Amino acid sequence: MKPELRIFHDSERLSRHAANLFIEESNKSIRQRNRFLVALNGGSSPTRLFQLLAAEYREDVEWGKVHVFWGDERCVPPTDEGSNYHQSHEALLSKVPIPEANIHRVLGELDPPSAAKQYSEVLKSFSEDGFGFPKFDLVYLGMGEDGHTASLFPGSPFDVAEPVLAVTAQYQDRPANRVTLTQLVFNQARLVVFMATGEKKAGVLAEVLSDRYNPAQYPAQRIDPKDGQLIWLVDDAAASQLPRKIKGLKICEG
Repeated sequence: MKPELRIFHDSERLSRHAANLFIEESNKSIRQRNRFLVALNGGSSPTRLFQLLAAEYREDVEWGKVHVFWGDERCVPPTDEGSNYHQSHEALLSKVPIPEANIHRVLGELDPPSAAKQYSEVLKSFSEDGFGFPKFDLVYLGMGEDGHTASLFPGSPFDVAEPVLAVTAQYQDRPANRVTLTQLVFNQARLVVFMATGEKKAGVLAEVLSDRYNPAQYPAQRIDPKDGQLIWLVDDAAASQLPRKIKGLKICEG
């Protein structure tokens, strides 16, 4: 399926569209499979999405059948401000009637190898289609100014055989002790949604969406769902360096 690029005038409209996708996909998945498996992202991009789902759109989701996972996590306690789980718990999960048993966090209080091993077991318990991990109904991803996504950084192993990796590296002069899902998992999802906002992402977004394929340098290019759909949600600022037409990409404006 051809990837889609959806451009919005501002991050508010983008976030509302992302929330509508959550509602649409959750309703469809619950209707078809009686559950909805979603992987959330961290960083600043999803904050407004979480707020909308917790408030205005709270009653539009059957939370008892939603299972929440994370695409990556920092190896910090769950109460730490840097924890992706903590961010989404404070903005969303603590404000909706989702069962605690349906929240599947990475145990960031462990060291990276132990946390990665534990999360692999969690994923295995939801495995589908002969894989050792679930076929996610929806995955949200962000993209860094260097083209990384989740905790797949430039120069990280590309030909991976594991669904979960422990990450120990330097990122923007900071130690990166993390756990991340890999493209093996992301590329089996039914729908992957990237969110990229701000002028600082413009240059790398233009490179990632170009026909110059360099997944070692730009890990976001590794994401290409085999039987699912890939949608990029970007604002005008992030899209400011894109050409009017991009080969192999359907462009919509909203």
